[in-house]
Amino acid sequence: MNKTIRRASVFSLLLVLALLGRATWVQAYEGKALADEKKNRRNVIAQYAHPLGNIIVAGSPVTGSKQTKGGDLAYKRDYTDGKLYAAVTGYSSQAYGATQLEGIYSDVLDGTDTRLKNPLDAITRKQAEPGSVVTTIDPAVQKAGYQALGNKKGAAVAIDPKTGRILGMVSTPSYDPAKIAGLTDGDLWQQLTDDPDKPLVNRALRQPLPPGSTFKLVVAAAGLEEGLYDSVDTPTRSPNPYKLPGSTRYLENENPSAPCENASLRTALQYSCNNVFAKLAVDLGQDKVKATAEKFGFNDKELDVPVRAYASVYPSGMDKAQTALTGIGQFDVTATPLQMAMVSAAISNDGLMASPHMVSQVVDSNGDPLKTFEDGKTDRIMSSKTASQLRSAMQTVVDKGTGSNAAISGMEVGGKTGTAQHGENNSKTPYAWFTSYAKDPATGKEVAVAVLIEDSGAARSEVSGNGLAAPVAQKMMKAALK
Repeated sequence: MNKTIRRASVFSLLLVLALLGRATWVQAYEGKALADEKKNRRNVIAQYAHPLGNIIVAGSPVTGSKQTKGGDLAYKRDYTDGKLYAAVTGYSSQAYGATQLEGIYSDVLDGTDTRLKNPLDAITRKQAEPGSVVTTIDPAVQKAGYQALGNKKGAAVAIDPKTGRILGMVSTPSYDPAKIAGLTDGDLWQQLTDDPDKPLVNRALRQPLPPGSTFKLVVAAAGLEEGLYDSVDTPTRSPNPYKLPGSTRYLENENPSAPCENASLRTALQYSCNNVFAKLAVDLGQDKVKATAEKFGFNDKELDVPVRAYASVYPSGMDKAQTALTGIGQFDVTATPLQMAMVSAAISNDGLMASPHMVSQVVDSNGDPLKTFEDGKTDRIMSSKTASQLRSAMQTVVDKGTGSNAAISGMEVGGKTGTAQHGENNSKTPYAWFTSYAKDPATGKEVAVAVLIEDSGAARSEVSGNGLAAPVAQKMMKAALK
């Protein structure tokens, strides 16, 4: 063999070895990455080759699957009362992926979760029967909140204070996930994504906004826990109007005739006195207010229910004037309706915070649990005495103060209204808030609810927590206590 042929043979052999090596590398090391690649069409075909598992509410599925007409995707997602449960389920779309519970549990719902496979399935690579997701949602509470919100832009969350079970989670305006489940729904998808009211955003979990005066409950808890005042009936040291430290600005109250000068915490919550809570926040100092807020759940970037909620924020690095404004839920304080429901839930539950969750179990096709979420896993965030004092003051708000629209005959109801300013120089229509709890003395049932009305279409002068948000909370609490 001459020199040229020998060199060509060696070079060809090296090329073959390189090709074999690359093929081995791809199959042995990169195969899973390629299989998991979102653009891999085979994954979508496999996902929708069979009916998906379901999301369950009160023993009945609120999801389904229906056969498609033509194409390589045999089934697509369908929904029962899609708009009612969209904030819970999210969507599962052949074109746009999946969100909320549909996204978190996609592998259970399409049968690819390894926990669903028996040994034979693993050997034959047969796709297992899909599992289901069992929620904690009470359909009566969900429906009450959705109907009460109506055409308003807003959100509401209801929690069982003792167990942490989320009984209702509503965000409006809503959308029907079935209408974007296929491959040919681009026009509606564009409408939803372009809509300035953001119907695809779950406002209950993922749009923190200034909580306004509902945050005064947190500041009151800090004042009692730190011993600045012995009880909610002790007079405070609160001039009216209150001059913001280091500023020429005076902080006034919404109701000029309210008895807010040196008012007790009970009276200050009843009349929502800004001067009392701004002064209290300064007296405590931002570090102590922040520490109390964080016990309630503020600044938690990993709050999973199991959908991850955006963090509600209590800021740092403020001067005294800014700290004063945080005392009334303004400046850079933000909260989700979930967070404010957690505040009332902990007060209702004697100072114990139960971990909030809206899934009770993830099960296989036979109904056997793959994972169970524990009810009643609690942390003490304030003393029993402080919680009792705050419940008493919140009852005064409903019985004699600004939260009268939340009252339920024969029930113990406590609440706190909030009207949060926003926009440059507070130029935009304020947000209306209400956070509350209710107990049935006869049955022992209890519930905590928070409602945010981001925009009701009402005139600025007609926006109030009692007028807009409290009636929604009242209807949800009434449904929960039945």
